Amino acid sequence: MPTVANTRRQLARLIAALAALLPALSFAADAPLPSKGDTAWMLTSTALVLLMSVPALALFYGGLVRTKNMLSVLMQVFVGFSLITVLWCVYGYSLAFTEHNAIIGGLSRLFLSGTFDAKSGTFSLASTFSKRTPLYELVYVAFQATFAAITCCLILGSLVERMRFSAVLLFLVIWFTFSYCPIAHMVWYWAGPDAYTTPDKVGAVSASAGLIWQWGALDFAGGTVVHINAGVAGLVGAFVLGKRVGLGREPMPPHSLTLTMVGASLLWFGWFGFNAGSALEANGSAALAFMNTYLATACAVLSWMFAEWLVKGKPSMLGAASGAVAGLVAITPAAGNVGIPGAFVIGLGAGVACLWGVTGLKRLIRADDSLDVFGVHALGGTFGALMTGIFNSPALGGPGSTVDWVTGATGYPGVWRQFLAQLEAVCLVVFWTATVAFIAFLVVKLVVGLRVPEEEEREGLDITSHGERAYDL
Repeated sequence: MPTVANTRRQLARLIAALAALLPALSFAADAPLPSKGDTAWMLTSTALVLLMSVPALALFYGGLVRTKNMLSVLMQVFVGFSLITVLWCVYGYSLAFTEHNAIIGGLSRLFLSGTFDAKSGTFSLASTFSKRTPLYELVYVAFQATFAAITCCLILGSLVERMRFSAVLLFLVIWFTFSYCPIAHMVWYWAGPDAYTTPDKVGAVSASAGLIWQWGALDFAGGTVVHINAGVAGLVGAFVLGKRVGLGREPMPPHSLTLTMVGASLLWFGWFGFNAGSALEANGSAALAFMNTYLATACAVLSWMFAEWLVKGKPSMLGAASGAVAGLVAITPAAGNVGIPGAFVIGLGAGVACLWGVTGLKRLIRADDSLDVFGVHALGGTFGALMTGIFNSPALGGPGSTVDWVTGATGYPGVWRQFLAQLEAVCLVVFWTATVAFIAFLVVKLVVGLRVPEEEEREGLDITSHGERAYDL
């Protein structure tokens, strides 16, 4: 039988062991691990955004060009996506999402240094939008890589059927480095909610964020970073390149609206990862972004189709597919920042606005923006960004925009103030990307030349640039 003394000694040892464990338990409580559910959702979202480029965007664009240029479009998107992915992992992520100044990040994550320690088997963590809810940084790197890559590929729709393949690749390198990375940093970089610990630290932490983030402008998933950024660059390229040979004198209809419809459908499917994934968690914000994306796109399909039907006398498949993309573009900055009423208005308005963008506005501009990247992406992105400033209001069903990250309280600065912040962000992005794109095209023209020779353009880029045909019937 154990004696009372032995029992006391055993109890003392147990208490001592528990006391020794307390620091470790406290440390574990202070260092939360990423949720497996959030990790699974973000990996899925990343794959969905990748699908948006390869094959969705490639098929959407490819179906809109002539048969002789189909393969060249597939090649430009496929290789361009791969090129930007590599550059993102070399230096792009570091420039966009590490702390340095309000315009551009630093070099601490070159070649993704510090994201994984092979010796200890530990992974670095990134912030989400909730306190004590981290995400594996490599998951965030991959997710944002797909955004960078598809943004660069969007520009190509303005340049198809006449640009040298080498010029395409060189332009993407320059524009990605000096336009995409700084704008992504200005719009999206911040220290994360866990950095806001006490009221006296709020000012310093907020001052470390990107410039547009400091302004209070909202961009849930890329209205400025992706769509306005790419659309304006595409328009600049259309002006610098000049019009396609025979434009206005020879018919240039889409060679396969079937492929365009398939591409648009896959874009709609993948866009749920684009928008709902931008919540960075599997939570209510993701659910709101998912439903808004679903609804606004359907609204834009209908508004574009009925407006076209009214004006032209017939509804077209091209119009319906274009309407879907317009709705997806416009709801992107608003996805988690507006309520259901905002999704209705943004979707219905985007269809009509972008239809005018690819018809009336295009005639006024007189640029050969081949696949209407400016009319759909820049105009749709601008419309969505500005409407976000209005429908973010709780009085209009929105969630509100301001957060006290120390207490967690939410608020709203007022429609006019938020609208002005959105307008300022749009204007800065337009100016920045237009300037960088113009300089980049001039550099490319000096180094490798921009356009293929006229005889090669007439024969088609599939054979002259790649020695292959999309179809061999």
